[in-house]
Amino acid sequence: MLVRRDVLTRPVTDGDRPTVEWLITRLWGAPEVVVHGGAYYPARLPGYIAEREGRIVGLVTFEIRPPVLEIVTINALQRHVGTGTTLLDAVCAEAQRRDCLEVRLTTTNDNVDALRFYQRRGFRLIALRSGAVDRSRRVKPSIPRSGDYGIPLRDEIDLTCPV
Repeated sequence: MLVRRDVLTRPVTDGDRPTVEWLITRLWGAPEVVVHGGAYYPARLPGYIAEREGRIVGLVTFEIRPPVLEIVTINALQRHVGTGTTLLDAVCAEAQRRDCLEVRLTTTNDNVDALRFYQRRGFRLIALRSGAVDRSRRVKPSIPRSGDYGIPLRDEIDLTCPV
C-alpha cells in the first residue's frame, strides 16, 4: 500500500473485479482493451486502485512477462493532481519487487497529453506500429476513428522505462 499526498494506492483485490470491469467499460467503451492485435480483460489482471477519501480516483492494470511489466490500462480520473504519477510509482515498485528490468506501455498517436506525461517521468519512445489501431478496429469496431484534439486514431506507440 502506497500513500502519497491524500491518495491511498492499494492492490486490486478479487472483491474489486466487478468495479474494475465497470470502470474499464465506462472509460474504454468495453470490458476488453485491444492492443498489439490482441484483447486484454483488465478486470482479470493485477493492478492498483488509487483512492481519495474512500473514492476511486485512478486505476492501473498490468501484465508481467519477465523481465517486463507491461501497463495495459492507466487512468487518473482527475488530471494534474498527482494520481497518475502515484499509480506509475506503484507499478514501478511492483516491477522492482518482481525483478523486472523495465516497465512498458502502449498509447496511441492522438494521446499527446499522455506522451508528454510519460516522457516527463522517464519513459522513452521505442516503437511505432503504423496502422495498428486500424487493425485493432477489426477486432473491436467500437474504437473511434478520431481521438484527442480531433487527431485521426491510427497508430500505436510503445514507451519503456527502466526500473
